[in-house]
Amino acid sequence: MAMDGSSGDEFAVGCLLSIKTTFGDEFEGQIITYDRPSNIVVFQEGLKSNPQSRRNIRLLKANYIKEFSFLGQSEDPLDLKKCYLDLNSLQSKEDAAVRQAEIDVERIGVGVTAEAQSIFDALSKTLPVRWDKTVIVVMNEVRVSSPYLAESVTEGTPAANERVRKVLELERRRLQTRGGGQ
Repeated sequence: MAMDGSSGDEFAVGCLLSIKTTFGDEFEGQIITYDRPSNIVVFQEGLKSNPQSRRNIRLLKANYIKEFSFLGQSEDPLDLKKCYLDLNSLQSKEDAAVRQAEIDVERIGVGVTAEAQSIFDALSKTLPVRWDKTVIVVMNEVRVSSPYLAESVTEGTPAANERVRKVLELERRRLQTRGGGQ
């Protein structure tokens, strides 16, 4: 059956459908729910392989369904006795997301200019960096203070200081070129 802007009446909970999307994907799934205001159909995939195995949930806007075939009707997909959540896997994903968010937050300078953040970001592409209030600390030894010029580089070995100065000068030139073109 081809989709022609239908109202979604065909999307009854429990229906087993074979779907072809406008993206070229093909899959079979059971309808868990249909949200009329957002026009999103929620499918549960993986029913054929093994009823006890893990299943995927797919959310798809109904207007991306190119064709579908009715394969039959099944029992209630939301039967709580048959639902399984891998809590360890979910906990691991949450922990990883929290760790990544903490890492990302540490890379944002507090009380620094956009230019200072751009310089930090440029340094971080090739060198390990972190913020110490408004001072950029490179390789845990070189410190770059405001106004973040080559002359602002202190405390590292001569070779480390020179490397940081070179990256700073290149980034400043890039910022001037970008700013001058606007």
